[in-house]
Amino acid sequence: MGKNFRETLNQQLKNPEFKKEWDALEPEFDIIKAIVNARSSQNMTQKELSEKTGIPQADISRLENGTRNPTLKLLKRLADGLNMELGIVFVPKKGIK
Repeated sequence: MGKNFRETLNQQLKNPEFKKEWDALEPEFDIIKAIVNARSSQNMTQKELSEKTGIPQADISRLENGTRNPTLKLLKRLADGLNMELGIVFVPKKGIK
């Protein structure tokens, strides 16, 4: 993320309403980031991942830009295409003991 974006985001996160909405979307952002990072770490294009998984390249693009929410089945197909295993964890919420 660019410096200007990060600075603007940090400023916006001071607004409680914005922070609440941002926090609600954070798991979706994490999934997007994980897909992009896994694909990029293998120097794989969206087209190549599409060919390996049978998932249309346009759908992979939608997943990566956040305009489509993946199903668990789709995430498993992506993981297989990336030669990875899908792992899902539950972690304690921050500030809760």
